[in-house]
Amino acid sequence: MKILKETGLFCRRKLRENLRQPIWLFSDLVTPLLYIALFAPLLMNLSAPPLDAAAVLDKFVPGVLTLLAFSSGSGSGWTIIWELQSGVIERLRVTPASRFSMLMGAVITDMLTFIAPSILVIVISAFFGFHVHIGGLAVLLLLLCLLTAVVSAWSGSLGLIFKQIGTLAAVVGGLQLPLTLLSGVLLPLSLGPPWLRGIAHFNPMYYTVEASRLLAGGVVNSAETITAFVVMLPLTVIALWWATGVYRRAVA
Repeated sequence: MKILKETGLFCRRKLRENLRQPIWLFSDLVTPLLYIALFAPLLMNLSAPPLDAAAVLDKFVPGVLTLLAFSSGSGSGWTIIWELQSGVIERLRVTPASRFSMLMGAVITDMLTFIAPSILVIVISAFFGFHVHIGGLAVLLLLLCLLTAVVSAWSGSLGLIFKQIGTLAAVVGGLQLPLTLLSGVLLPLSLGPPWLRGIAHFNPMYYTVEASRLLAGGVVNSAETITAFVVMLPLTVIALWWATGVYRRAVA
């Protein structure tokens, strides 16, 4: 109970900080909508006869939601560096609160920050033909929350390790592009050569995207979905365990 109470306190603190800077929430919403408005139409002519808008959105929106899940968690490191430089972490050193609670407060905040714009993206996409399957989308958001948790824990811990925005930006930016491209978020990797599909299997995001497209179509009980959870659940546990150790050393 003590850990749950502490986690709730840190989560509310982070949420209040986010609400004071609504520009970031606006950016999280606008970016996926720009992908849908400006990139999705280019996919209509990939096959003959051309696909209609609904068919394109059914395949493209799950990938955009995966991008949103990644970006929602990746900002955690920048927040941590600001807290280091402004003295917040220094003040937290004397608190008896669990370092795991500090970590989970930030992680849960990032998950909530992902869910809110995701629902708006789904609702807006539905007006343009995206087929909404409530059950599949619920499981999809749960799966993507695991991805956000992994990225948030990883990014925040790197912020505590590097302590410099430039270094963190180089590492996160350098890994984000290949991870997202090798997951097939914009175009299905089935369009690529065998060597590209082979490399993608070493990328956890690949399994998330493959399951996401099926879940968005209402297919919940599939091998791809089971595989995605088998990959993401242990990865989440490992990421949180490692990040907790980093927090304990950095906020000692």
